[in-house]
Amino acid sequence: MDKAQASRRRLLDTAAVEFAAHGIAGARVDRISAEAKVSKAQMYAYYGSKESLFDAVLAEQVEGILDAAPLTADDLPGYAVRLYDAYLAHPRLVRLAAWARLERTPTGHLFADADEAPKIKAIVEAQNAGHVDPALPPADVHSMVISMAMTWSPGSLTYTATSADPATDHDRRRSSLAAAVHRAFAP
Repeated sequence: MDKAQASRRRLLDTAAVEFAAHGIAGARVDRISAEAKVSKAQMYAYYGSKESLFDAVLAEQVEGILDAAPLTADDLPGYAVRLYDAYLAHPRLVRLAAWARLERTPTGHLFADADEAPKIKAIVEAQNAGHVDPALPPADVHSMVISMAMTWSPGSLTYTATSADPATDHDRRRSSLAAAVHRAFAP
């Protein structure tokens, strides 16, 4: 990794912590720059603005979740459990998405540029194969599975799980989540 790549990496890592803790408006470029050991001028040269840095951080976090929890529409319960585990391992993504929703995109698609067509197509194929209720709109199925998987995430209104919770609690939640998703979307 060359010096510029290392600087970008430190900026993204530091900014992820700062934005997750304080949101876009509350994040301070001075803190990010100092912690990453990269000048503000260099940060702006790489990303253009604090908002563009936030976008880069959020995009990277989303990519990490997509890699950690690929959609398998013929096994929506398994997908939901993989999302639960990904949110547990990477709670920062949920916090960043919540800040993006609060500060930038209060309604509509949070990730307007995201190509969800392959996921929707996979759900349609699962519906055609008899794995998912064909009466439910595929985009709605996708949204509801994600929401169900977030039940114990940092975005929860009732309880936020952490990796420090007992393994028996995580196992119980995974089982409950898988059963609920199966019952909700089975034909």
